[in-house]
Amino acid sequence: MMSFFSSKKVQLTNHNCVLPHALKIPALEKLVGKRVVLASNSPHRKEILKTFGLEPEIVPSKFEETLLFGGFSDPHEYPVATASQKAVEVYERLVTEEPDDAPDLVIAADTVVLTHPPEGLSSMRFADEPLGPQDILEKPTDRDDNLRMLLDLNGGICEAVSGVSVVFPVLEAPGYKIKSIEERTKVYFAQNEESLLKAYVESGEGLDRAGGFAIQASISCIPLWIGRGLGGMLISKVEGDYQNVVGFPAASFFKFLDVLIEEEVDFLSD
Repeated sequence: MMSFFSSKKVQLTNHNCVLPHALKIPALEKLVGKRVVLASNSPHRKEILKTFGLEPEIVPSKFEETLLFGGFSDPHEYPVATASQKAVEVYERLVTEEPDDAPDLVIAADTVVLTHPPEGLSSMRFADEPLGPQDILEKPTDRDDNLRMLLDLNGGICEAVSGVSVVFPVLEAPGYKIKSIEERTKVYFAQNEESLLKAYVESGEGLDRAGGFAIQASISCIPLWIGRGLGGMLISKVEGDYQNVVGFPAASFFKFLDVLIEEEVDFLSD
C-alpha cells in the first residue's frame, strides 16, 4: 500500500557559530547551535566577531542604502535605520528561500563618519544657540576629494557612528522583531603636514572608506590584506570604542545580546 506521507526526515544543517575560544557568557552560550547570520561582506566585521568567538554565516544584504541622510532630525539615527533595513532584507529573504532552516538571528551594521564641532566651542556660544548640523562624510569620489576631506578634518574631530541591528523570529506578526543599538566614537586628527596628507591620499587606502581614512584594528588576527590602516598616522587620539571606528562595536554588541536575553521572552528561544 502506497503511503502519501514520506518517512524521510528533512536533514537540517548543524549550525555551530560559537568557536571553542569564546568566553562562557550568556550571550554566546545562547548562540550555540543557532543559525546566526551576518548581513555584511565586510572582512573587518567578520574578523572582529571571530576574535571574540563568534563566526556567523555571511549573507550580504541586497538593500541599496537609499535612505536620505537629510530625512533624519538626529543624524545618529541614520546608520541605525540603514542597519535595520539590511537585517530585515536578509532575514526575509532567507525565510522565503529556506523556510525549514530560517535564521535564529541576523546581525547587520552600518558605520558612518560625521563632522563634529571643535572641543570647547559650546562654551564660547550662548547656551540656546545651536552649534549647527553635523554633516555625513561619504567615501571620497577621487583623490582630489580625498585630500579636500582630510584637509577639512586635519587638526579637528570627527565622529564614527555605528548602528547595529538584530532581527530574530517571534510568534506575532510580521514574524520577527528588530532591536538596535548605536555606538559613537570621537576621532581626533593631529595637525598633520600637508605632505603627509598627500602621501596618504596617494596610497589609495582612504578612497573606499567613509571619511577618507582607515585605521587598523588592534586585533592580531586581522590579515594585512584586509587593510593596513595607514590612516592611523594621521590620528592623535580616539575617544571611545576603537573597534567601532574599524567597523563593529563588539563590546557593546555582546552586552546588548545579554540585555535581550533578559528582557525579550522570544529572543533565541528553543
